[in-house]
Amino acid sequence: MNRTAQGFRVLYGHPPEGVWAAPGRVNLIGEHTDYNDGFVLPFALPQRTEVAAARRTDRILRVHSVGTASGTVSRDLAELDPVHPPQGPDSWAAYPAGVAWALLEADVPIGGADLYIRSDVPAGAGLSSSAALEVATALALDDLYALGLTRTELAALARRAENAYVGVPCGVMDQMVSACAVEGHALHLDTRTLAQRHIPFDCASAGLRLLVIDTRVKHSLADGAYAERRAACHRAAAALGVPSLRDVPYGDLERALARLDDPVGRKRVRHVVTENERVRRTGELLRAGRLREAGPLLTEGHLSLRDDYEVSCPELDLAVSAAGAAGAHGSRMTGGGFGGSALSLIDADAEPAVTRAVTEAFVREGYAPPRVTAAAPSAGAARLH
Repeated sequence: MNRTAQGFRVLYGHPPEGVWAAPGRVNLIGEHTDYNDGFVLPFALPQRTEVAAARRTDRILRVHSVGTASGTVSRDLAELDPVHPPQGPDSWAAYPAGVAWALLEADVPIGGADLYIRSDVPAGAGLSSSAALEVATALALDDLYALGLTRTELAALARRAENAYVGVPCGVMDQMVSACAVEGHALHLDTRTLAQRHIPFDCASAGLRLLVIDTRVKHSLADGAYAERRAACHRAAAALGVPSLRDVPYGDLERALARLDDPVGRKRVRHVVTENERVRRTGELLRAGRLREAGPLLTEGHLSLRDDYEVSCPELDLAVSAAGAAGAHGSRMTGGGFGGSALSLIDADAEPAVTRAVTEAFVREGYAPPRVTAAAPSAGAARLH
C-alpha cells in the first residue's frame, strides 16, 4: 500500500478502492496559443498528483489534501455551484469539486466519494498542478463509477471544471497532456480538433538535458491578466474576420498586422501567429532528431512572450539570460507567466555549470535561489493501485 492509500486509510478508517495519479506538465513550446485554437507541444513531468478514493453511499464529496491548512472539506453534490466555489483556505477544493460538478452538468451519473490527495507537483510554478489534480480526480471518479469515458473526454471535463467552476479561462492543453501523455514523447496537440501526435523526445540519447528553473515567484500582476490577453486575442480575431488567430497564416502576418489599428492587439497577434510557427518548426526538428537546433526557437519564443505578449517578469528574464550566458542552447519561460518556471535546453554535462550560474545570478539580484531540476517526458494519468 503506497503512502496515499495509507493516508486515506488512517483518515477515513477504511482502505480506498484505488489510487489514481496524473502528472504536471512542461510546455516545450506553444504558449498562449491553446485558447486561440492553435498548436502546442507539451510533455508530462514525473511529478504527479495522487488521489486515493472510495465511493460513498450518500451524495457527499469529501476531500482532504495533504499539506493544506483547511484539512478535510465536504460538499453536497446537490449544492455544488459554479457561482460560489470554495474560497479562502478551502480554495484548492474547488478543483476536485469542479470536476464532480462538470460530470453532473454533463449528465454523467456519479455519487459521493471520499478523496485523499497527495501531490509533488509544485503549486504556482507554472507546471499545471491544477490540471494534475483535476485529471486525477476525473480518472478516479470515472473508474469508481465505471463511466467509460475516454481520456479526451476526461480532459475536456477537467477543463470545463477549471473554466466554469473555478473561473480560470484556460485552454485545454494542460488537461490533455496530463491525461494523454506518453513516456519519452512530447504531445503535439491541435487544440481546435484535439488531434494528437506523440513525437519522440529523448534528450539523453542526444547528450542533452532539459532543465526546469522554478523561480518560486508569482506576481500579483497575473490577477486578471490572463483573461485580458485572451479577450485581446478574440477582439483581434474578430477585427481580422477570422474565427481565431490560428486562422491567420504565418505568411500573411504582416498584411494582417497592417489591418489592425490597436498597437497592443498587433503585438498579441504577432506572438500567437509566430508561436504557432515555432511549434511547427520545433516538431519537425524533434521528428528529425535535431534537438539541439530547437534551442534558438525556445529563446525566440521567450522574447516574443516578453515583448509582444508581455507576460514575463524580471526573474524569468534573468533565468533565461543567465542560462544562455552559461552555454544553454535555448531557454524560455513556460506556463502562463508573471512568475513560475523557465526551461532550458543544455548539454547534459553542462547541468552543474548552468545551475550554478542561474543560482548565483538570482542571489546577486537579491532573489531567493531558484529550484532547478531536470525534466524527462513521462507518462500521463493512470491507475496505480
